[in-house]
Amino acid sequence: MHRPERLFDVIDFQLEHSPKEDMLAAKVNGTWVKHSTQAVKALTDKLSSGLLQLGISAGNLTPEGQDKISIISQNRPEWLITDLAIQQTGAVVTPLYPTISEQEIEFMLTDAAVKIVFVSDQAIYDKIAAIRTRIPSLQHIFSFDKLDGVRHWSEVADMARDEDAGKIAAIKARILPDHLMSIIYTSGTTGTPKGVMLTHHNVMSNIEACQPYLPITAQARSLSFLPLNHIFERMVSYLFMRAGVPIYYAESMDTIADNLREVKPTIFTTVPRLLEKVYEKIMAKGLELKGIKRALFFWAVNLGKEYDINKPLGTWYKLQLALANKIIFSKWREALGGRIQAVVTGAAACQVRLLKIFTAGGIPILEGYGLTETSPVISVNRYPVEDRMFGTVGPVISSVEVKIADDGEILCKGPGITKGYYKRPDLTATAITEGGWFHTGDIGVLVNDKFLKITDRKKELFKTSGGKFVAPQPIENKFRESVYIEQLMVVGEDRKFTGALIVPSFHNLRDWFQKKGLPYPGNEQAILLPEVHALYQQTVDRYNQFFSHIEQIKKFRLLAQEWTTDSGEMTPTMKLKRKVILEKYKNEIAQIYSQS
Repeated sequence: MHRPERLFDVIDFQLEHSPKEDMLAAKVNGTWVKHSTQAVKALTDKLSSGLLQLGISAGNLTPEGQDKISIISQNRPEWLITDLAIQQTGAVVTPLYPTISEQEIEFMLTDAAVKIVFVSDQAIYDKIAAIRTRIPSLQHIFSFDKLDGVRHWSEVADMARDEDAGKIAAIKARILPDHLMSIIYTSGTTGTPKGVMLTHHNVMSNIEACQPYLPITAQARSLSFLPLNHIFERMVSYLFMRAGVPIYYAESMDTIADNLREVKPTIFTTVPRLLEKVYEKIMAKGLELKGIKRALFFWAVNLGKEYDINKPLGTWYKLQLALANKIIFSKWREALGGRIQAVVTGAAACQVRLLKIFTAGGIPILEGYGLTETSPVISVNRYPVEDRMFGTVGPVISSVEVKIADDGEILCKGPGITKGYYKRPDLTATAITEGGWFHTGDIGVLVNDKFLKITDRKKELFKTSGGKFVAPQPIENKFRESVYIEQLMVVGEDRKFTGALIVPSFHNLRDWFQKKGLPYPGNEQAILLPEVHALYQQTVDRYNQFFSHIEQIKKFRLLAQEWTTDSGEMTPTMKLKRKVILEKYKNEIAQIYSQS
């Protein structure tokens, strides 16, 4: 077949060009179970037929006319197979994060008038069951796991009829690249979720543009663990399927280290927070070393911090780095499976320090940038060195045009831009202005007229009572380089000075107590101790020197609880929900300014 134009075309494309025994693979009861391209194709067609038997319809192929089906599940082969099957019926996939609250689920399922929900396990089923009577459109719930009293997803495939093959072919023939494929609700850091409408062409144009930038060979293999309902992981999954790259699913976030060693991927996608956690674990092991081993470990790390891809490296430095790669960084690569060619990261800013150290150690980190509304990639650092620059999100991809507005906001247009927000023409008109320019809400610059650099979120810039603007993100990213800081949020809107809420890295704080020969009193008590406050004051003073007087953190409060998605302070892509944190910790913030 010709190049795929609709997302579901990738199955036939892979079948024709590079069929795999392990198109999709996951662990079941401790054993890796592989699904071949042929098996995925057969099951997808059966599921599509079953959905037709359940009354699912493409309608008149308008956003309002197409039926909506939701997938609420952790990553597994069933996710993408169901996604493909739904698309082939002309229905619209409305994926939701498994971790969101019942209230958010109710809003999204009701807003989209979802008819069928596929869930992965008991916990998610229980969430849906609790609100089912409040969602009038919802007709069926199926689960991927076998659960008592819940219909198993295999029942849908069992409904398939041979005579439906012609019907499915006829429906697929009607589906054009510009027809709606998915509605993805952005949880966002503020406000009510918005349903972003994406077409087949939106996402496929992004795949076509990005595929040449990645190191993909015949031996390529990927590990998937970022949520598939996020457009970044979903687009990359279809890119891998189009390119004939097998996709293996990590069992959970806790087993990623083991799964990396088992699968030995050549490429995977991640978010900066997970990279930071990998780095922290490596550093913790380094701190346990003694004598010459410890000295060599930190010598290699310090070499990595000096690495730069855009400047010539001296002969002496290259010789030292070659030695560091042989005796130290080789172990890092082995921990990632030993075959990594590139790691792609997005969703939030990655610390330059990590980019330098990992890349110096033979683990290139390709940082990119985009939004759900842009399907998602706007720019990305490429595998070739001349198309990479630390501290930027890389050159703009070939299908996208970018310009910087007078106020510094990044505007873009191209085939990946959303059709708009579902049932919200008012929001669409604000976001996409004359000429098709989408307003990203991010502030940025083009470095050397080539590399896009994000400097902050437009909505997150705040003004102190003295009328000075402060951009919190660069401050937060820099301060999180400290081993003692797990999370930090800059505050100070309409206040005299810049302050911060700080969540300590409690395992490192515990080690600090141990080295002092002191018993650890627990998180709640530790943050109240004067000697702990003094430790954090020293840390703040050290990092303040990187910023102007107005940006420097003058006062801070330590918090005893880490911010998580479950407790509501973080989005599923690990961004701070600033409004939530400001409200939840208003008393602590008031104390920062009480004596100012």
